[in-house]
Amino acid sequence: MKHLKKAPSGLKKYQLSVIKQMLKLATTGFGLVAALAWNELIKTFINDYIKTKISVGSGIISLLIYAVIITALAVTITLQLNKLAEKVKNE
Repeated sequence: MKHLKKAPSGLKKYQLSVIKQMLKLATTGFGLVAALAWNELIKTFINDYIKTKISVGSGIISLLIYAVIITALAVTITLQLNKLAEKVKNE
């Protein structure tokens, strides 16, 4: 790998800031795509397996099941990520 000339301190801080921001944007973008994929999976599961079994009021029941699943996933993932962050912080 070729050696690059050292950038002045101010420019290096700027470059690092841009790279960090790009990393945040890329991570957020991929997170959104993953969330949308899970969203479609859960919706399809509810439509294929719940709505076919329950005919009366299936729309409301399906939405309730969907909301409970999403809430449980969000809480579980958030708690696990917080535990991981604390573990890394304490090491």
